[in-house]
Amino acid sequence: MSEPIPAPSLTLHPIGYVRSGKQVKFQTLHQPAESTEERNLIELLPDQDYEHALRDLAGFSRIWLVWWFHKNPNWRPLVLPPRGPAQRRGLFATRSPHRPNPIGLTPVKLLGVEKRVLIIGPCDLMEGTPVFDIKPYIPAYDSFPDSAAGWTDEVDDGFDGPPSFTVRLTPLALAHADWLRTNWKVDFTARLLELLSRDPTVHRGRRIRRRNESQFVIGCGAWRAVFRVETEVVEIDSLEAAYPLRFLGDAEREGIPDRNAQLAFIARWKQEKGVTDSPTVRGVKPGPTTRRVRPQ
Repeated sequence: MSEPIPAPSLTLHPIGYVRSGKQVKFQTLHQPAESTEERNLIELLPDQDYEHALRDLAGFSRIWLVWWFHKNPNWRPLVLPPRGPAQRRGLFATRSPHRPNPIGLTPVKLLGVEKRVLIIGPCDLMEGTPVFDIKPYIPAYDSFPDSAAGWTDEVDDGFDGPPSFTVRLTPLALAHADWLRTNWKVDFTARLLELLSRDPTVHRGRRIRRRNESQFVIGCGAWRAVFRVETEVVEIDSLEAAYPLRFLGDAEREGIPDRNAQLAFIARWKQEKGVTDSPTVRGVKPGPTTRRVRPQ
């Protein structure tokens, strides 16, 4: 084996940043959902002559973004992908963010160019993601739909049919979700239902763990959902704030997403803490609401 060639250090500078409003990873799909209507921005830095660099780009319907996994400082040779069974895979056979050089590559719809701001469609990038480069997507060269996709082909075969589980929300969980949506514009239920309808089993990559003999918990960014599984039915008992009160009340802990919403939630729903099996909540009639989730 030949001697390794000493590599010089490299210095990269962002050319701009993503403005998606997605503060936590749970809000980002593993791949952009093409079926959803979504508008995000890429704001390029001023005083760099990037306005001229964007000339002629508006004629392309898609672009490639080269960006930085700025929330992932460490890498792992074996990772546990959220897709499929709880089986570790070699890092380079996945799109895990835990990479030696955490560089990401994503194709997105280009909806418009306004001076040094790009308007893009659905994306799987968090707010503030640094962008290193932009390249046009050329279908004749960049698309190979008949290529083998390794282990993901087998996993995707299981997603071709309808969801394996029916997901129900108890009246208490519905009240929690409606209160968050109405008062704080916080709504993560679509993503929650999508995940649980496919596979609610314990899985570190999907942030699902067992709470007790009958209940499980799934992490939803700044929130959690407590649920039970009976045969092919998943029943969501309640929603919870993910951060403990001592963290939320600590002003020195910066960057906690939905901090005020979590504080208000704990104050509003503290009387329900520990009684998530209660069949009623303030006059709401018992009888779970069924939501059958179909793939997008």
